[in-house]
Amino acid sequence: MREFDHVGLTSTVKRENEMWVESTRVWVTDPATEMREYLRYEPDSPVEAWFRERPHLAFRTDNLQREIEGQQVVLGPIEVTKNLTVAFVEKDGALWEFMESKVGKDWFTDWRNSSQPIKEDAREKG
Repeated sequence: MREFDHVGLTSTVKRENEMWVESTRVWVTDPATEMREYLRYEPDSPVEAWFRERPHLAFRTDNLQREIEGQQVVLGPIEVTKNLTVAFVEKDGALWEFMESKVGKDWFTDWRNSSQPIKEDAREKG
């Protein structure tokens, strides 16, 4: 099973209800309503600039390993939460994100409702 989830776009604008991904030091928005996710990287993110500057297509899958097998994996797999693991591949000149979600399309709501701590935005510290 592979189902389209969203398009990911890099942004420098802070948005309401962003969630923090510590491993990649990026803020992300919920793509559920418009199928668009904004990613706002911290300056010290380990994600390389060439990756940050490109949009990506994201698909939910029931088998992440099957999707990335034999592909050029450029980031991940990353366990974002206990219910969501993602990996990015470069395919046909584009970035593709594959997401294995144990909670289906409600992955962002599950993430928000988890007991995972929310990081204070470094830009708010003055």
